[in-house]
Amino acid sequence: MKLYDYVLSPSCYKVRLMAALIGVTLDIRPVDFHPGREHRGPELMALNPAGSIPILEDGDLVLTESSAMLVYLAAKTAPQWLGNDTVGRAARVQQWLSFSHRLTASLGAARLHEMLLRPGNIADLREQGIAALRELEAGLVEQHIRGQRFLASDRPTIADIACFPYVALAPDGGVSLDPSPAIRLWSRAVRSLEGFIEMPGIHRLHELTPAPVLEVGEA
Repeated sequence: MKLYDYVLSPSCYKVRLMAALIGVTLDIRPVDFHPGREHRGPELMALNPAGSIPILEDGDLVLTESSAMLVYLAAKTAPQWLGNDTVGRAARVQQWLSFSHRLTASLGAARLHEMLLRPGNIADLREQGIAALRELEAGLVEQHIRGQRFLASDRPTIADIACFPYVALAPDGGVSLDPSPAIRLWSRAVRSLEGFIEMPGIHRLHELTPAPVLEVGEA
């Protein structure tokens, strides 16, 4: 399997992280996303007319959406990550996969604005990102009440991997995670997974302060 990858892309990192957690080896093809804009060149536009990365190739199959890549990797190698053991859990996984696109459009866009000077209304992007984080915090508090550490289950699923990178990197776009104790506990749980790999800005154990204590009804 070949992954067209940019090391600073959270969407690319999702795929690298998923592969690492389930023991899949990827053939990494680095892409000069910035400043070279190679993703807009003829070779990659032929693979993905949308002009975006990541791109995953496996034989004749070409995938251009990171959520689809997570589903594919899990279905092929580690189906327990799909959360398909119950109908309700499968539905929650799909809901969070859809939600992850809002994180990309808000927190991700704010990060691109701040780091690569991409155009956008930074105040609006941060406001949208904060609203998304509040929704995520509420969902994680509900899971805490159920005695579960992850978004859709008592064990991690592709939903967690879909949402984690843009949340972890929210401070790059000027959005703090300090008001979100449930998110910070969840982030620690993801970082503690066997096989977890880092990317620039997301370290395995970079939170040196004590873990927050989450009280029911706090969010």
